[in-house]
Amino acid sequence: MTVLTVTLNAALDVTYEVDGVDWDGVNRVRAVHRRAGGKGVNVARVLAALGHPVLATGLTGGTTGAAIRADLDAAGVPHSFTPVSGHSRTTLAVCSDTGTTAMFNEPGPVVSAAEIGAFLRDFDRLLAGASVVVISGSLPPGVPAAFYATLAWRAGEHGVAAIIDADGHPLRHAPSGRPAILKPNAAELARALLGADTDAVAGARALRAAGAGAVVVSLGAGGLVAVTADGTWRVRMPYPVAGNPTGAGDAVVAGLAQGLVTGTPWPDRLRTAAALGAAAVAAPVAGDFDVTLFQSIRHRIDVQEEE
Repeated sequence: MTVLTVTLNAALDVTYEVDGVDWDGVNRVRAVHRRAGGKGVNVARVLAALGHPVLATGLTGGTTGAAIRADLDAAGVPHSFTPVSGHSRTTLAVCSDTGTTAMFNEPGPVVSAAEIGAFLRDFDRLLAGASVVVISGSLPPGVPAAFYATLAWRAGEHGVAAIIDADGHPLRHAPSGRPAILKPNAAELARALLGADTDAVAGARALRAAGAGAVVVSLGAGGLVAVTADGTWRVRMPYPVAGNPTGAGDAVVAGLAQGLVTGTPWPDRLRTAAALGAAAVAAPVAGDFDVTLFQSIRHRIDVQEEE
């Protein structure tokens, strides 16, 4: 029951650990981490660490793309990317001891219509071995804003349930693809609704009414809100977890994907997803999670059904 993850804007993630940042002076970097990234790649890492079969796909190109694929090989994460002529992007996270993280994300390579067509052919082929597909992250230049909806629709035609984690125009278009789950955070939800309603439950219900099977909104330390066909749930964390929030939402998505594959009831599925998100905050780099924290916090998370 393989989970296929799609990262159209894969990246080489560079994380700097610093004591503090002087924006007008020289900064000493205490530690540097370089690894394959992008939201779908992070989801694949978490699922692989959980022992769940996974295959990462998307677009990669140039020397950065080669570094992304080599790092996944070294990590033992299976992958099958469609090549593009441009160079995949690099992202930079600067994490200080004060608990702040600054992100610098490159836009990614310009993708041609021919390269989009090649990816669609590869995507259809890879769907044959998948039970769930996770479609997440930003779109590189040249890819239409409705492309995630297109992928979710194609997945449905193959009998494969889709999870979409996106922002902006891709998220607004996403419900038309009839995904099984949409997973925005609170800020992404507000942007998708153009600020019309920032209440998490009402906003999630609006996206579900537009075509999504379920909507799970991540609220950071505030937990999760889920609006599904089986009910509405609010997930509350027992205590805040300090660390690097980069990749926490991807760990939540990994938990949702695993629960979708196994048919786990929503309360337990949400508890696992929230625990993975918290455990990812406690890990130094995106795509990792603190196993001890995951196991200890999981059964302390409160999940309550709402009217």
